[in-house]
Amino acid sequence: MRIDLHTHSTASDGTDTPAELVRNAAAAGLDVVGLTDHDTTRGYAEAIEALPEGLTLVTGAELSCRVDGIGMHMLAYLFDAEEPALLAERELVRDDRVPRAKGMIAKLNELGVPVTWEQVARIAGEGSVGRPHVASALVELDIVASVGDAFTQDWLADGGRAYVEKHETDPFEAIRLIKGAGGVAVFAHPGAAKRGRTVPESAIAELAAAGLDGIEVDHMDHDPDTRARLRGLAKELGLLVTGSSDYHGSRKTVTLGEYVTDPEVYGEITRRATGAFPVPGAGGA
Repeated sequence: MRIDLHTHSTASDGTDTPAELVRNAAAAGLDVVGLTDHDTTRGYAEAIEALPEGLTLVTGAELSCRVDGIGMHMLAYLFDAEEPALLAERELVRDDRVPRAKGMIAKLNELGVPVTWEQVARIAGEGSVGRPHVASALVELDIVASVGDAFTQDWLADGGRAYVEKHETDPFEAIRLIKGAGGVAVFAHPGAAKRGRTVPESAIAELAAAGLDGIEVDHMDHDPDTRARLRGLAKELGLLVTGSSDYHGSRKTVTLGEYVTDPEVYGEITRRATGAFPVPGAGGA
């Protein structure tokens, strides 16, 4: 089985619609794909309707969190999307995205960059607007060569010249909310140092004690040494180890299935989840 548990669609900051994403996942030879858009579940219905036969969909979301001033992302799998407490928290984060984006645009304007809200809104479409959409605007304006080049201290990285904070969930609260909705919590790309400061291992140990289920180890932003270190930490803390592409369509160079999760780990995730079940494809259009 080939299992990729971390992908994004146009419901947040990917470039594939949910329907395109599941069709592309099947074409890439995946057996299981996780749809984990940022702070939203809006892509579920379209993905399920289009789900090809032979492909299973794991519903999820990537939640924006912050601990001790360090931004981090928590992958939530197979939770009840209508559970009130987690739904309310996702709405708080989502509703703060537009004013945050406008704040970043204002800072860029002060730096002499002629980006506009209309441009960023066009790029975001109906997705949850975020930094990658602002970064894409900078690419369009030839300010940077790629979306990744916008995530530096010169521009949009944490603490960068055009960075603006948004509402982010305490990860201990996120774990509580995910568990309360019957889901499974996995810390996304915990060693992605190129994105900025990373959460120390001592904090990961505290999160594990609070109910964290796993950490994402095999990821494009982790070099071999980082993967080995995280794999050892997961073993020490009794955490599941996942691998995923973090696919964003054409917004990143990584391809679907470039990194995958072991079938036994996937089986354990599905056993722990009580809020929702994987959806088998029925040959969607």
